[in-house]
Amino acid sequence: MDTKTPVNLRLKQMREACEPRLTVRATADALDMPSSTYAAYEDPKKFKKPTLPVPLAKKLATLFSAHGIDAGDVLALAGMNEEGALLPSPDELADRLDAVMLPEVQVGFSMGGGAELDDWPVIRMVPFSQSWLRGFTTSPPSELMVARGDGDSMMPTILDQDLVIIDRSQKQIRQQDRIWALSYGGLGMIKRVRMLPDGAMQINSDNPTVTPITAVDDEAFTVGRVVGIVRRI
Repeated sequence: MDTKTPVNLRLKQMREACEPRLTVRATADALDMPSSTYAAYEDPKKFKKPTLPVPLAKKLATLFSAHGIDAGDVLALAGMNEEGALLPSPDELADRLDAVMLPEVQVGFSMGGGAELDDWPVIRMVPFSQSWLRGFTTSPPSELMVARGDGDSMMPTILDQDLVIIDRSQKQIRQQDRIWALSYGGLGMIKRVRMLPDGAMQINSDNPTVTPITAVDDEAFTVGRVVGIVRRI
């Protein structure tokens, strides 16, 4: 099973692959916990950690292995090997390799208000060199995310499918005409911003054929500043 798949989905797939198939209630009963408690581990909205708790994984390994599921695969849900020893976390491995995984978000829309990373749909995790990123920003990787340019509204600065690096620690506009990731009317966008004397925000595209937007009364807010552009040539 692909270890890049969220732990919630991997757990659900293993439970459903048991022979005979285990229901949520049957699994919870075998673990001596309420059904709602176990179900939360399969729900990505309720359990957002990358790995399961070790005690739970050990119990699940015993239960699922009796139904034809490899115990090592179950233990891997808690970051353990077949012997039950904890494996290095992705962050620990990344640090050893001078690498970091940044979330690539779908910038075209947000699922919530757009102010937090959890509000933006994450497509995949993208590896970067930490030392290379420091050439763009001194902010920690936890404050960074990336997104793809979509369309031609920011041409020629940002081309369609360019990868932009967004620093979420920078939200206050201190200089005019920088490029920002914004949330406007519940939609995400990458645009150049100018603050007007009356406090309104002028949202500009670098493509002169695209009409500027004027946002007033907190219609738009910054998610982070675009600090770098990665382009395939």
